[in-house]
Amino acid sequence: MTSTEPRSDRHPERTGGFPLPPIRQPIRQIGARTFDFSKQVAVMAIINRTPDSFFDQGATFSLDRAVDAAVTAAEQGADWVDIGGAKFAPGPEIPTAEELDRVLPVVEALAARSDVVISVDTFRPEVAAACIAAGASVINDTTGIHDPALADVVAASEATLVITHSLARPRQPHPRPHYDDVAGEVAAFLAARVDLALSHGVPESRLIVDPGHDLNKNTVQTLELTRRFDEIAALGLPTLAAVSNKDFIGESLDRPKSKRLEGSLVSAAACILLGARIVRMHAVPESIAAVRMTEAILGFRAPVAPVHNV
Repeated sequence: MTSTEPRSDRHPERTGGFPLPPIRQPIRQIGARTFDFSKQVAVMAIINRTPDSFFDQGATFSLDRAVDAAVTAAEQGADWVDIGGAKFAPGPEIPTAEELDRVLPVVEALAARSDVVISVDTFRPEVAAACIAAGASVINDTTGIHDPALADVVAASEATLVITHSLARPRQPHPRPHYDDVAGEVAAFLAARVDLALSHGVPESRLIVDPGHDLNKNTVQTLELTRRFDEIAALGLPTLAAVSNKDFIGESLDRPKSKRLEGSLVSAAACILLGARIVRMHAVPESIAAVRMTEAILGFRAPVAPVHNV
């Protein structure tokens, strides 16, 4: 058994009525900020410099709008800002130079104006290296280290690597995905990929895992993965839940993308109660309020203005 595989003898911590899988190294220095994931949940905002992004359909494709949205998210209280130049969904290949042209100027502009954690959503080592040099402190790889050279780039830096479960090659379809045990198979995949990152020199203290809601999974599979999120968190690493406005919410509620806020907030809260410590969200103020309330329920934070019946 590797150090990252779930263990049946690992007793979860309890916070009130919620069993929380423990994190082996909860205190993380990420960029200019320090997080204690034993009692804190980070909100990651989303900035897509793509003309065909899943949710906003190119609203922040122009450079000025992308920079303004990134700075606004930081000012609204986001802990992280995740910048992407190529969406996960299948489509034509985006050349490395074009992806860099999309994301690098946003990283540079945001790093000059804020100490917010800057994350770059990429699977390319060249893009990762340039963005880390420009001020990014997280590489968010939705392909689960498809290219092991990406781990080498992160290992040679101080950056953190998010390892996400997915099955398809980058930008390629994976129709009708099948799992005999979705949570178990996702956890095993992530454990193996964590071991790969460790073998390339990325320390465990700079690794985060993400089960990949909807990524090569249908709605029924993603819902099961959500209610078994604690099995992913049991890997002992900070775990990210990227649930915002995804199709499993739309199909569960029969809602278009523009009407999925409530479902997104509930899904994020459910994942937090099962061990998520970073949530990737579009609506920053609403998500921060929901996360802070969930933290209060868990006992992670005291009420801000406790006057009722005092």
